Amino acid sequence: MTDGKPALRVALLGCGVVGSQVVRLLGEQADDLAARIGAPLELAGVAVRRLGRRRDTEIDPALLTTDAEGLVTRDDVDIVVEVIGGIEPARSLILAAMSRGKSVVTANKALLAEDGATIHAAARENGADLYFEASVAGAIPLLRPLRESMAGDHVHRVLGIVNGTTNYILDKMDSTGASFTDALEEAQALGYAEADPTADVEGFDAAAKAAILAGIAFHSRVTAADVHREGITEITATDVASAKGMGYVIKLLAICARSDDGGSIGVRVHPAMIPRTHPLAGVREAYNAVFVEAQSAGRLMFYGAGAGGAPTASAVLGDIVAVARNRIAKTRGPEESTYADLKVHPMGDTITRYHVSLDVADKPGVLAKVAEVFSTHDVSIQTVRQEGRGDDAQLVLVTHRANDAALSATIEDLQDLDIVRAVASVMRVEGDDTP
Repeated sequence: MTDGKPALRVALLGCGVVGSQVVRLLGEQADDLAARIGAPLELAGVAVRRLGRRRDTEIDPALLTTDAEGLVTRDDVDIVVEVIGGIEPARSLILAAMSRGKSVVTANKALLAEDGATIHAAARENGADLYFEASVAGAIPLLRPLRESMAGDHVHRVLGIVNGTTNYILDKMDSTGASFTDALEEAQALGYAEADPTADVEGFDAAAKAAILAGIAFHSRVTAADVHREGITEITATDVASAKGMGYVIKLLAICARSDDGGSIGVRVHPAMIPRTHPLAGVREAYNAVFVEAQSAGRLMFYGAGAGGAPTASAVLGDIVAVARNRIAKTRGPEESTYADLKVHPMGDTITRYHVSLDVADKPGVLAKVAEVFSTHDVSIQTVRQEGRGDDAQLVLVTHRANDAALSATIEDLQDLDIVRAVASVMRVEGDDTP
């Protein structure tokens, strides 16, 4: 029941794939949303770049405007929803809204990862709410559990697949033997990848999400610039087949973890091999999944649709409800928590396992010389497999846990050996706790 309470008015910035679905859900679920909030929601206006463009959802033309700043600063607007993406004009519009005490719901991972400090500070200074569940992993409830439900726990690690495009590509390479190029073209044809897929395949999208996850999980400020980032463009069908033969699958992972001494954190995005027995190995197509490992809660897994108009709009609507309830109760949601102030250590300090594939001369003493280089840098070899190819051979080595800087030095020295024709691939191995 709304008990005759006045409507809360929502300004929407952007009416693309996600924005049009937000409009649709606000209309279709109006009665339920009003009952859950305690007051009705009204769409005050929708800011767009072009008024005459055809949209997925029918919208009253009177609601459309190209004056985004005028819309967010109107006195009759209570909540601003930003789904235009990018840094500007999104940042300026959000700050303008907050300067007038309006609460903001955003799906803008790039902005939060680059300049979240400014946005959070503006929310705090103006008594406004800032909710951003839709910025990471689409419809999956992930940020709020980390920020609120696990506020009394101690998170050790967050490990997950947070980009649906790259997961689709790698899944097709694994299941069909396709090349990266062929799998990418299929993803583009199905609408899973943009015409310019750089943000996805080079890991920029996942890195922004990793920065947000790490900041929340470890109560520290982390930006996209702090994240070590590698994409999947160098992954070959041979790499995928080699992993498959060893009982592994290749995934683009976002990994946020405390150091062993707890004094710093590592935040990285890169392709890695994980055992096929690991729950993340079964995440297929464009789905996302995130593992959270905490001191008291143990291991938790969050799984679901990580992108798409309706799934992302679902997360946006959840945030709108939370913000609306807070406004009625005259309270606010949780602020940014950075009290721990943990520093992000360099990638060279990261400790993990590695899969190294070498093209070598097929003659006596090769393995001994290669093993000596690993030993020199204190990188211990766990398994070795060698396959002859006439005068050459392929040597595949999997290491025990080692320092990333030590492994890099090992690879440099291996490239200088005359018996090593080429370092065919180097890939990290995750999700296996073997010491």
